[in-house]
Amino acid sequence: MDQAGVVGVVLAAGAGTRFGGPKALARTLAGEPWIARAVATLRQSGCRDVVVVLGARADEARPLVPETATVTVAADWAEGLSATLRAALQALDDIPADRAVVIPVDVPDLPAAAVRRLIAASAETGSQTLARATYDGRPGHPVVLGCAHWRELAATARGDRGAGPYLRAHGATEIECGDLWDGADIDRRP
Repeated sequence: MDQAGVVGVVLAAGAGTRFGGPKALARTLAGEPWIARAVATLRQSGCRDVVVVLGARADEARPLVPETATVTVAADWAEGLSATLRAALQALDDIPADRAVVIPVDVPDLPAAAVRRLIAASAETGSQTLARATYDGRPGHPVVLGCAHWRELAATARGDRGAGPYLRAHGATEIECGDLWDGADIDRRP
């Protein structure tokens, strides 16, 4: 399966107030930066290009981003998740892709198999795709956004809700991935 038309996006701009600091600076217990792990997962899944969106303490987080990824900074990151998503979608203007696989940085245990499942499920609908992983029926990540939706989503995303309202309003396809992982993001330090 040719996945040259799929770009990966890591949302890592928030302050991580519940976490105790920006999750862009977080590391696994073994010391691997979550950002590096997210980029590796997306690349292992078939994304040739990966965009990482930074914000809070971006200068400290930038060295943790692998050289294989492109960094963009959401200047208005403090407005919430939607500002980070808007920055990501704007950064995609220069990347030839018909779909974007979007993940937050706080899912370091996300398996590449879940990302590949969503990419495969979205191959037929391409630029029109709106899909999200579910875990025992609960919405989660990754999310796949076809390029036909990028401008409208960027124009309508507000607050700290990201793409969720848009996905619900437009009937995003739900792809069950509970057999691969529990879908848990990490909001608090272990």
